[in-house]
Amino acid sequence: MPRRPDKAAGPAAGRPVRKATGTSLNRIFSKLGIASRSEADRLIRAGRVTVNGRCITDPELRVDMEAVTVALDGERLSAEAPVYLMVNKPRGLVTTLSDPEGRETIYRCLEGMDLPHVSPVGRLDKASEGLILMTNDTLFAQALLDPQTGPQKLYHVQVDRVPDAQELARMVRGVEDRGDLLSAASAIMLRSGGRTAWLEIALDEGRNRQIRRLLGALDIDVLRLVRVAIGPLALGTLGKGEARHLTSGERAALGIGGNSSHPIREPEFR
Repeated sequence: MPRRPDKAAGPAAGRPVRKATGTSLNRIFSKLGIASRSEADRLIRAGRVTVNGRCITDPELRVDMEAVTVALDGERLSAEAPVYLMVNKPRGLVTTLSDPEGRETIYRCLEGMDLPHVSPVGRLDKASEGLILMTNDTLFAQALLDPQTGPQKLYHVQVDRVPDAQELARMVRGVEDRGDLLSAASAIMLRSGGRTAWLEIALDEGRNRQIRRLLGALDIDVLRLVRVAIGPLALGTLGKGEARHLTSGERAALGIGGNSSHPIREPEFR
């Protein structure tokens, strides 16, 4: 769902394109919540975008949206109402709009919802599952992703052995992996079952595959990784592969930023 435009029309059609000032075309797509900048680049280079009726293939062309008409496939662009979603991502989906390898994406969870273009806030890798937010509000997304003020994220992680107290403490102190110092805000044992264990790990930052790399540096393999909360927002009873709109209260709580330590009821994993 790359767009939600209106039909192109109006007195701006036929006027010359202004290049000196304004906003780049790809940024306009992103700001309106119609497509990400990379997706906008592809749409523009494919010749699907016009400005004042003229086909434009330069994503960096700067235009004044108040003075020109920008259209996609002949339909005028218009701003969408902001959308805020929580999704319970199943294992096996990738968190991109499309995948060159043909793998299924998180957008499968949004089928039938009649939404404008929304983007994932951060990533969960293909093998990970659980709570991820999606929105077309770029400022909201940036606030959540800010490493200084964004909310803490909580994960339940099944591992291939039972770590001892010293190893749990090392996860918080930090370990080095490929030149990066990786650490958790907290790491506790939830339960153990002989050869395996479930850990609860909280992160204040979101480096690529951070938990897998952190545990791998301690010779601990991850069997399952589920994000169960982002700040005060818990996954709760949302079914696997399902999505729902956030309430106004949930949006307000997430919008404040800062690390939250609300208690999370341990979910039953099936």
